[in-house]
Amino acid sequence: MEYFLQQLINGLTLGSIYGLIAIGYTMVYGIIGMINFAHGDIFMIGAFIALIAFVAIVSLGITFIPVALLLVLIIAMVFTSAYGWAVERIAYRPLRTSFRLAPLITAIGMSIVLQNYVQIVQGARVKPLQPVITGGYTIMDSNDFAVNLSNIQIMIITLTLALMVIFSLIIAKTTLGRAQRACEQDRKMAALLGINVDRTISLTFVMGAALASVAGIMFLLLYGVIDFYIGFLAGVKAFTAAVLGGIGSLPGAMIGGLLIGLIEVFWSGYFSVEYKDVAAFSILAIVLIFLPSGILGKPEIEKV
Repeated sequence: MEYFLQQLINGLTLGSIYGLIAIGYTMVYGIIGMINFAHGDIFMIGAFIALIAFVAIVSLGITFIPVALLLVLIIAMVFTSAYGWAVERIAYRPLRTSFRLAPLITAIGMSIVLQNYVQIVQGARVKPLQPVITGGYTIMDSNDFAVNLSNIQIMIITLTLALMVIFSLIIAKTTLGRAQRACEQDRKMAALLGINVDRTISLTFVMGAALASVAGIMFLLLYGVIDFYIGFLAGVKAFTAAVLGGIGSLPGAMIGGLLIGLIEVFWSGYFSVEYKDVAAFSILAIVLIFLPSGILGKPEIEKV
C-alpha cells in the first residue's frame, strides 16, 4: 500500500507537467485545427531560460527563494512566449491557407531548428541545477517503506491546478476567450464580426508557450538536469495526452496528462522501466478504439 501511494504521488507530479504541455497542443489545435509539433521544444527552451535566469539572479545576490522563483517565472514566461509568437508568425501564419500538410512539415522543421539552436548555443551536455526547493513530509512510515511528499511535488501539483482553473476561466469568461471560441467555430465569420483573427491566434500561441515555460521550470526543479533533447520526448507524450483526453478540450488535456504520467510511473514501478513508453502508447491505442474522440473530446462535425 505504501509503495502504491508513493507511485501515485510521483505519477500525479509527472502527469501535471505533461498536462501543462498538452494544454498548449490542444489550444492551438482547437483554434486553427493544426498540431504545433514545435511545442515540445518551446517547453525545452523554457527550461533553459529558467536555468539561465536562476544563474543570473543568484549572481546578482538575490538568494531569497520565493523572490528568485517569482523572477525566474516571469522571465521564463516572457521570453518563452516570444518564441511561441515567433513560431506562429514564421511557421503557421504564412501557411494558414495552404494545404494542411504544409504547416505540419514546417512545424517539424521548426522543432529541428530549435533543438539545434539550443544545442549550438548551450552545448550538447546536460545542464545541472542544484536543488532549489528542498524538504517535505512523511505521510506514511512502515518498517520497510516510507511515503514521502516533497515540497517541490506539492508546488507542482498545486500550481498546475491553479493554472488549469485560471486558463479555463480565461477561455470561458473573458473577451479573449470568446474570441478564441468564435475563431474555433468559424474564423471567417469571426473576422466578419470584427474579431482580429490574427491577433487571437497569436495570443493563443503565446498562452500555450507561457504554460510550456511553467512546465519547463517544474521539470528543471524536479529533476535538476536538462538538455537540448528533453523537448522531443516530452512533446510526444504531451501530444499523446492531448489526444487521449480529447484534443481541443482543456480539462481533457489535463486528464490525459495525468493518465500518461500515472501509466508511465506505475508501469516503471511494477513492471519493466524499458517498456513504460510502450505501455502509455498502447493504452492510447486501446482508448481510441472505443473513444475515437478521446475521453472528453467531441466528435468533429464537418461543415458542408
